[in-house]
Amino acid sequence: MRYNIPMSVFKEIIESRKQALVAQCSNALQQLATHCAPVWNNIEALNHTLLAGIETLPECSMTYAVDSSGILISANIEKNKLDPQWSGIDLSTRPYLKNRLPVSEFGVSDIYISHLTNQPALTVMQPVYQGDNYLGLIALDFNIDVLAEDALVQQTEPANWTQYKGDPAIRGTLFMQERAMSAMDKVLNQTMDIITKLMQQQGIFHCKIHFSSSRVSFWSLDDPYVYQIHTVDEIIDPGVCMAYRQCPPHPRTQVDDYDIARVLKLFKSLRHADETIYLRSSSFNIINGMVGLTFSCDGSHYLHYREFLDKNEGFWFGEQSNHESNNAS
Repeated sequence: MRYNIPMSVFKEIIESRKQALVAQCSNALQQLATHCAPVWNNIEALNHTLLAGIETLPECSMTYAVDSSGILISANIEKNKLDPQWSGIDLSTRPYLKNRLPVSEFGVSDIYISHLTNQPALTVMQPVYQGDNYLGLIALDFNIDVLAEDALVQQTEPANWTQYKGDPAIRGTLFMQERAMSAMDKVLNQTMDIITKLMQQQGIFHCKIHFSSSRVSFWSLDDPYVYQIHTVDEIIDPGVCMAYRQCPPHPRTQVDDYDIARVLKLFKSLRHADETIYLRSSSFNIINGMVGLTFSCDGSHYLHYREFLDKNEGFWFGEQSNHESNNAS
């Protein structure tokens, strides 16, 4: 989800991996272009030069030569494989060449879906010159799964609050509906107390609470790749705590026990603060500190728990709803 790592960080990761690819292959590709220039008009010799060149570029999936107008003049060259059937095809409208011809300097394309493999790929392009005469370019295709891996990006700053609008049909009939008492609503205090204990002491680092359908999904530090779904009857059974091993907080945990309890208490308040606009589901991740909220209007919000705790019912529903909620309590 976007609220875990901001899109700007993803772009930095992509750019750093592209630059690593450039550093890896630029010298070898320049040498290959130098070797190809004298045999540019001899297709058989050009193919064999490319076939030898791809051996110096172990991560490259395919290489080929393209003339100045975007026509493939060589075979498609893979490791120990030469496929001439595509020679003569016009590549000028392919994503990596469209609006880029003539390619007069070394460059790397954006990531695109390969026409041949239907997998994400990118292309590195090296112009070929004979003296001052521009002949065309050599292209190297790379599958993105072979690009150099960066260290895991860990979010160190709270992500920006992000809001997503939901189904317009639901929003259009919002004031014709009101909250129906669910099975979880009837035992909400017990439910939230158990969830609080599980997140504070039993290794549950992420939960998603479905108030209206009375179920909860848990992600545990012991097995973070799967989640467990519990009905409300299972949650309010104190024995559920024995199903999860007691363990210390993960080193990357951002939320202490006190604020875990505060967040879950505010979930409960938002569920009951208004009979028309109410919390339908929520999520909470104590590793990255992110809170997710989906309301009856089908609008969703994702924000850092500190920002969430700085607000109250009055912020979400207006001061009148907050006042009524306080009077009711």
